[in-house]
Amino acid sequence: MDHAIDHDQYRIVPGTSPSIRDLSTDDDGGLKKDEVKSLQKQLNKRLEVLQENLYAHEQQRLLVVLQATDTGGKDGTIRAVFDGTNPQGVHVASFKKPTSEELAHDYLWRIHQHTPAKGHITVFNRSHYEDVLIVRVRDLVPETMWRKRYEHIRNFEQMLADEGTTIIKIFLHISKDEQRERLQARIDEPAKHWKFELGDLEERKLWDDYQEAFGDMLAETSTASAPWYAIPADRKWYRNLVISQLLVDTLENIAGDEFAPNPELTGLVIE
Repeated sequence: MDHAIDHDQYRIVPGTSPSIRDLSTDDDGGLKKDEVKSLQKQLNKRLEVLQENLYAHEQQRLLVVLQATDTGGKDGTIRAVFDGTNPQGVHVASFKKPTSEELAHDYLWRIHQHTPAKGHITVFNRSHYEDVLIVRVRDLVPETMWRKRYEHIRNFEQMLADEGTTIIKIFLHISKDEQRERLQARIDEPAKHWKFELGDLEERKLWDDYQEAFGDMLAETSTASAPWYAIPADRKWYRNLVISQLLVDTLENIAGDEFAPNPELTGLVIE
């Protein structure tokens, strides 16, 4: 690679409680957008190879959790980072408002069935963390209930890790000003109106409450087996670079070696 991105600086060290206000939203790593196009292409190509190795060996699993405030860039991240990967081995699970059936079960019931199989990468676009975020901010369950969920989640993720799933959790951290600009862009461009709901403005009024909830989420559930990374996401191109490097480095350790040529096939000609 032409340049290695230091993603470890954004890792939330287990047992620490960093102030979310002190976490950068607009870091650029000392890089410029027009300088890193080739690096992004290299990372995409390498990710494509590693994902194929993971799929072919069918031994390891990778779960990528994406959480963010509204307009945080979850969809854009998935499009940019996983460009070129094989859709047979990469799955996206999007968790919307729970259905009546899902509400009839415990809150992790709808999550567990979407965790990755051997050889697969699954990306959670939102996740079980909604049950300590919007549920908390909107006061949908008592505090005595949602506070217990931090321990539930730690145990759930530890079980997945013990069973062979590598877990990477990514918080896309944007500023309030950046959110305003992204919401306004959706209003100003008719083709993007489908992405805007008036309810987004009500959620924006709760910005400080959500930031507090995100901060507690990071502090309570970043573990050695399932670490959180608070990725600066105001600059989309830098966000994509850091996450691509993080996933490439992770897969280098679990995807398995590229397959050596089969000597039995040497010189074989199909008639």
